[in-house]
Amino acid sequence: MSLWTSAAIAAATGGRASVDFTATGVAFDSREVGPGDLFIALTGEATDGHRFLTQAFAQGATGAIVSDVCDGPHVRVADTFAALEDLARASRARTAARVIGVTGSVGKTSAKEALYACLDRIWRGQAHRSVKSYNNHTGVPLSLARMPADTHAAVFEMGMNHPGELAHLTTLVRPHVAVVTAIAPAHTAFFPDESAIADAKGEIFRGLEPGGVAIIPYDSPHRDRLIAAARPHAERIVTFGSDPAADVRAIEAVRVKSGGSFVTARIGDRELSFTLSQPGAHWVSNALAVLAAVDAVGGDLAMAGLALAELGGLPGRGARFVTAGDALVIDESYNANPASMRATLAVLAHEPGRHVAVLGEMRELGEASADYHADLAGPVEDARVETAILVGEAMRPLAERLEGRVAIVHVPDASMALDRLRALIAPGDAVLVKGSNGVGLARVIAGLKGG
Repeated sequence: MSLWTSAAIAAATGGRASVDFTATGVAFDSREVGPGDLFIALTGEATDGHRFLTQAFAQGATGAIVSDVCDGPHVRVADTFAALEDLARASRARTAARVIGVTGSVGKTSAKEALYACLDRIWRGQAHRSVKSYNNHTGVPLSLARMPADTHAAVFEMGMNHPGELAHLTTLVRPHVAVVTAIAPAHTAFFPDESAIADAKGEIFRGLEPGGVAIIPYDSPHRDRLIAAARPHAERIVTFGSDPAADVRAIEAVRVKSGGSFVTARIGDRELSFTLSQPGAHWVSNALAVLAAVDAVGGDLAMAGLALAELGGLPGRGARFVTAGDALVIDESYNANPASMRATLAVLAHEPGRHVAVLGEMRELGEASADYHADLAGPVEDARVETAILVGEAMRPLAERLEGRVAIVHVPDASMALDRLRALIAPGDAVLVKGSNGVGLARVIAGLKGG
């Protein structure tokens, strides 16, 4: 099906089409271009997308948005980034979809994927989401531009690491429902304290459509701050959590043999019992937020419960596999902050066998970085970790805190971490791999899968 015509692109962006063409997809990374795609030649400090036009057309692009000379079918504009945002606005304007925006210090990608699974189960083939972790100033408009006009429900992840960023993104997404998963130390190098992080996350409510719903974690110490941020923009505020006063709450959550949980939740005056495939208390919290959002857009809660039971782990965010040497690996390699480190170490604690943790440094934590790292000592011990492979210089405070209490291997990079892990891993081990994305622990995962 056609996603965009050259005429629609030109109308949205104020550009001029060289010829008529249609596109079935949108990309701005030439490596991701496929047959039928519209390639947007973005320019930036590091590179210029116009250099990759030949490659994009060779890979099947049917047209491009450019601001320079182009031999292939194109729409020429003054500024390609502005055109990407214009295309996003046009996509949002033409749809009647119920739109959900998700942000939070932790859990936003997992909640977004869980929400999409629920929406797709309810409205098969008519749900849309932002892929991967496309949640920034380019990823959000790209995800909007990729949304089919006949979408029934859509969920978009929105991230930030500076004040003001969400305020802009939410005006593009214009959600009917805005979810904050949790507030925790993340990107603290750019914020004076957690309250400032809560304020920045609360910017998501500014884009709410009339009649919009704000979904807020009741158990958060910043609950009232988030409620105050939502009140001027939301018609209804829904809280979720374990406290009996939460609007959507877990009455019971019992760990099951598969590692997940059997959850009984109260949503308003209704109860829903379901099996949650993903392990950990943090996933119970995610599921409550998801159910609140599904209910807010008029979705079938029973169908959502079935989707949560079938939800698989995400690569880099909880996916599991068994190595050729019969060791369980929990892949949390995509990112890390103090809260997510604690949550995933708590999951490791319940696994059988010897526990090994490969932990990469947590970045963008500012002046308190050493304390945040050292404070992971308790969670590491509580997870019954026998050997901790710590990666990066910022992990030194944790290595010093654990000395004499846990076997420590402190290495400078992911390649050395993989070498040391291969030397000690044994059948029956449970291995957690987690760290900030820039540490590159995905290489450890790839190495373990490769044998």
